[in-house]
Amino acid sequence: MSSDNGLLQQLQDLDRAVLFSGATVVTMDPGLGILRRGDVLVRGTTIAAVAPDLSEAAGDAVVVDATGMIICPGLVDTHRHSWQAALRRIMPDVDDLGGYVMSTLARYAPVYQPDDIYLGTKLAMLTALDSGITTVLDFSHNSRTAAHSDAAIQALIDTGVRGVHASMRPHFGDWDGQWPDDLKRLRETWFASDDQLLTLRLATLATDEIAGPDLAYGPRLAAVAQDLGIGVSIDAVFGTASSEAILGWARAGVLNPGVTVIHATGLTGDAWKALADTGTTVALAPTSDAQIGLETAIPAVDEALAVGIRPGLSIDVEVALVSDMFTQMRTLHAIQRMRAVNEVYGTTRAPSRITTHDVLDFATLQGAHTNGLGAVTGSLTPGKQADLLLVRAGDLNNMPLNDAVGTLVLGTDPRNVDTVMVGGQVRKFGGRMLGVDVDALRGQIEDSRDRIIAAAGA
Repeated sequence: MSSDNGLLQQLQDLDRAVLFSGATVVTMDPGLGILRRGDVLVRGTTIAAVAPDLSEAAGDAVVVDATGMIICPGLVDTHRHSWQAALRRIMPDVDDLGGYVMSTLARYAPVYQPDDIYLGTKLAMLTALDSGITTVLDFSHNSRTAAHSDAAIQALIDTGVRGVHASMRPHFGDWDGQWPDDLKRLRETWFASDDQLLTLRLATLATDEIAGPDLAYGPRLAAVAQDLGIGVSIDAVFGTASSEAILGWARAGVLNPGVTVIHATGLTGDAWKALADTGTTVALAPTSDAQIGLETAIPAVDEALAVGIRPGLSIDVEVALVSDMFTQMRTLHAIQRMRAVNEVYGTTRAPSRITTHDVLDFATLQGAHTNGLGAVTGSLTPGKQADLLLVRAGDLNNMPLNDAVGTLVLGTDPRNVDTVMVGGQVRKFGGRMLGVDVDALRGQIEDSRDRIIAAAGA
């Protein structure tokens, strides 16, 4: 799509309807399916209609010729530690969780100032939008002061992402002791309205193994979330200790659909049954589990599906991992299918493989459900928010278009993302991020990185 300035100005007027015309439309809505050639009508912040031809219903809408494009829902990240972006790939070959914890959380995190939190989160969110991720759960676990939390939330606002701020105190080092009490202030200050791009969650850990009992989920923290009417995201859920914790939470009645467990590798069958019975959601981190080697190192997609849980996907830590969702989908697709074939090798049993449609579902509709936003985003369903992306199917690495879902999952990367819309607002157009001074941001983030490394004595 040409980055025509006149068309762009019209698209940025939220009082005007927009008709994306002539695209292949992958709705991820089970009732609407895939339109080989279709139209998507956006009015204000919402999707008004999806059909093969909406030209007569469009009225005075701005018409965008999307021929040669795939339109799909915005991708959804269910767990990213965004504040770390200034330290991207600083430890690309980290071998285990302990190495990450002692370097990033024990050495670097304690020297972060609010400005560092702001810049890291801003960079992570802009990178997400650039690659077609329209919703991010920012697991912000370096909230040393109220100002640190405010800086992280301000970055979400300034970038225009659909952001979920999941607040947690730091693991190590000095902090103000304001968490979790400060969540009440955050709720009243930043999240007073439910009709906005931002939502709030409580972030915590599964057990006391990493940072002590105050961070371990249980009735005390569940009560905080319940009183505020917010969800809970629990990180570092893996292995025997987490399995026992899950069973304890089930007995205490603090598992429910508003709770998300992250990773979920190496859990027992009883723990999985407890998660399923309570409607608890699951966020997988395919590259993190496999590359860092978390517990079994195998993303727990088979275990989730076996009990009827369709998980969301996440990026996790950019200090060692990739930043985009296309890689997460491909990694999970390849690992699961490899595992399925390996398990039946030498027998007459047929492997149970997931599909490209499955992983795209995990990265869109199920991710939204995991973040507590299933009624808001995740599919091109009329009435939902207009969070969508246009992908160039005619680029060298995608042409010719034969299977739209296969192209999105196995062919596409961020360079093919032409246009990104969040809540009806265009954030990327013609392959270019809007309102972003990349050179200025580069200088700021490099200065932040240099200060962090120097202060940490690294």
